[in-house]
Amino acid sequence: MARLYATLLTFCPLLSIGVQSQSKSKDMCIYQGDEDIHSFYQGGDVILGGLFPLHSSPKASVSAFKTKPKPTEYKFFTSRALRWMQTMIFAVKEINQRQDLLPNVSLGYHIRDSCDDIPVSVKRSLLLVNGQPEKGKGQSCEDTEKQPSPVIVGDAASGISMAVLRTLGSFKIPVVSYFASCSCLSNKREFPTFMRTMPSDVFQIKALVKLVYYFQWTWVGVIGVESDYARFAIQLFLKESERFKICPAYVHFYPVALVQDAVEELVNILKASSATVILNFSGESEMHGILKECRRQNVTHLQWIASEAWATSQALWDSFGDLLKGTLGFAIRRADIPHFGSYLRTVSVSVAQTSHFLSEFWEETFRCRMNGSLNTHVHGETIQNWPPCNGSESLDDVYTPYSDVSQLRVSYNVYKAVYLIAHALHDMNMCVPGKGPFQNGTCGSLYHILPWQLLYYMKRTNFTTLGEEVRFDGNGDPIASYDLMNWHRAPDGSLQLVRVGFYDASLDEDKDLVIDEPIIMWHRGEKAPESLCSKSCLPGFRKARQKGKPLCCFDCIPCAEGEISNQTDSIKCLTCSKETWPNQAQDQCIPKTVEFLSFLEPLGMVLWVVSAFGACATLAVLGVFIMYRKTPVIRGNNMELSFLLLLFLCACFLISLTFIGKPTDWLCRIRYPAFGISFALCISCILAKTVVVLMAFRATLPGSNVMKWFGPAKQRSSVILCTCVQALICIIWLTTKPPFASLNTKFMSATLIVECAVGSEVGFWCVLGYIGVLACLCFLMAFLARKLPDNFNEAKFITFSMIIFFAVWITFIPVYVSTRGKYMVAVHVFAILASAFALLLCIFAPKCYIVLLQPEKNDRRIMMKK
Repeated sequence: MARLYATLLTFCPLLSIGVQSQSKSKDMCIYQGDEDIHSFYQGGDVILGGLFPLHSSPKASVSAFKTKPKPTEYKFFTSRALRWMQTMIFAVKEINQRQDLLPNVSLGYHIRDSCDDIPVSVKRSLLLVNGQPEKGKGQSCEDTEKQPSPVIVGDAASGISMAVLRTLGSFKIPVVSYFASCSCLSNKREFPTFMRTMPSDVFQIKALVKLVYYFQWTWVGVIGVESDYARFAIQLFLKESERFKICPAYVHFYPVALVQDAVEELVNILKASSATVILNFSGESEMHGILKECRRQNVTHLQWIASEAWATSQALWDSFGDLLKGTLGFAIRRADIPHFGSYLRTVSVSVAQTSHFLSEFWEETFRCRMNGSLNTHVHGETIQNWPPCNGSESLDDVYTPYSDVSQLRVSYNVYKAVYLIAHALHDMNMCVPGKGPFQNGTCGSLYHILPWQLLYYMKRTNFTTLGEEVRFDGNGDPIASYDLMNWHRAPDGSLQLVRVGFYDASLDEDKDLVIDEPIIMWHRGEKAPESLCSKSCLPGFRKARQKGKPLCCFDCIPCAEGEISNQTDSIKCLTCSKETWPNQAQDQCIPKTVEFLSFLEPLGMVLWVVSAFGACATLAVLGVFIMYRKTPVIRGNNMELSFLLLLFLCACFLISLTFIGKPTDWLCRIRYPAFGISFALCISCILAKTVVVLMAFRATLPGSNVMKWFGPAKQRSSVILCTCVQALICIIWLTTKPPFASLNTKFMSATLIVECAVGSEVGFWCVLGYIGVLACLCFLMAFLARKLPDNFNEAKFITFSMIIFFAVWITFIPVYVSTRGKYMVAVHVFAILASAFALLLCIFAPKCYIVLLQPEKNDRRIMMKK
């Protein structure tokens, strides 16, 4: 130990070793500097060291370097930390009374205030591991007034624990922390002697991220004190939050010594941001300064998420309860330590006077002055004018975090840390020589403890205390388990910490967080606040990320035509199938409206009525012609071809009905050839009539025998021959690429058009083209016969009918090409009906007029006059 003490001198100038002459048998230790007498100490066979942050937030002071600096004063005295100290003392006393654990071995303790300050913590950790000789007296370094500690319980802060470990780690002195949670401390290469009863921040961060994700807070402010604890925690939070698409609105670190400029800068950031949920990694003292400035600037709308360092802080509630109502945070599991509450309340004036720590607590709690008090100020207030403590004060009459045993969380960690060391010492004590874990089967000794041997046993220790099985992983970390705490305001205005859920890392990932949302009290309102950069995109919209901003900031863009999104916050829209179309909200695909020219709709009804009328009118004309077939008007105009023409015209009218109704493959294969052939028959008959008239007048010339080539049989043959050409075209069309029923989705997006596709465009236009060729020949023949005698000449009527026929079909082509759906079919039907009516009226109406209305003209002599 003397060599260890000499080595550690380089870290602490307040300690020195006086090495006497070579003739001296032992080194002599002399304590130099200010004597540090404030501690809890009890001797024993093994002394457990303890570091606890009883004071915090050192007051700023400027030294002139002309006089000896005054002792550092601190702003806060933490009575909760005093309870932690008492927990360690209580656990040591409890173990000493047990016969099943460390029998015949007494434990002692040496507990000091770390002041939540690295220099002070390092200095006092050196005092713990070296012991403390009496001031001013030279004595053997092995015979100190306060014995050295081979192990330290502490400290609370991660940064301070790291500083202590870096100082003592080279000597393999174990450090067991009860509150340091930084994940960096799990690095066994850098901190091989560290263990803790506090879960690692890795698990706390996972729990916090899942909490934020549960309430859909995607835009969160993240702040932390300038410390290793906060830096590692925030780094883990940012990494883990990426998995759940949570964005930090800002990340801000503030100094430990929170001066006014720094706290104003921080609060201005809080005010300027749209984030209403703030996650803060700090201790109570830093949080105190932030909340004070928030109140000054009237920043009262924030929903705070507490790290475990202040998730159960009664002191913060006492000062800022109005700002902290509804706070959520994960706290380590609590426990009820039997008889501990009554033990704490045994403190009285007489007991308090025996300890500087207890006397300071007594003065602060009862605002009275102890006899011989060394304190001059408490929280900046002079106590010289306070009345003396008279002994009537009792902890039963006041509330203080010191005696509050309803939330024993960190205290329970301290309790487990002491029992961890005790069980390791017990295992070491029970070791059988020759079967030990060390070289040659040797065992460790409790009377000359080597710290590295104690560490070996500690890492392999599992035990049960207060019904909980305590186990550690390979990094010396316990299995993580947290309570989700919600800060409620009790009817009397006090803090009521309500457990509203839990996180258990041993459960499956989808079951490790459980939240009882109905019992949560929120900072404002009856439901969870929103904290979003951009509100969620409803179904029917997709997210479009805003340029230069985090992933959580986006615009909501409506889905394009034909696309839907059926989920909130969709990244992209889905295209509907060919048979479906988005509804008005564009959140689901619905079957398209099926469209075709139906018999039941108004347009279809008009067309089939006109078609039926045309067929009936044609049959009526045919009846008139049959009835008056022996009259000169009927006989003189090629009666046989007229009868055929009327039958074919009736067929044209009826064939237009095949264009109405829902198309099928067979219907499509019938309608186009039937249309082409029927019109070919009609035009062929007209062409034959015109040629016969023209040739008949040519035959009257002397010596002409032309009419022998245009007898009735030849006329029928010419009609059949002309029609056969059209039939051949149709056969070729049907055998190569026939028409078929198709579903057209190209032109009317929300409508599914059921139509007949022509199959072969060439075939379709050849059919129309051939009808056009016949019509042109017919028109040419009629034009040549226009000057023949009128009584037997139909050429003028045929010419006029052909002009109308051409007008209809020339108009039909561009309209047909530019129209889609049922209207395209209607155009086709209209062209058929219009051209059929043109032929019927222009050719047969004049004859019917003479036969029915002017029968006196239906006489052979009158007709032969000319």
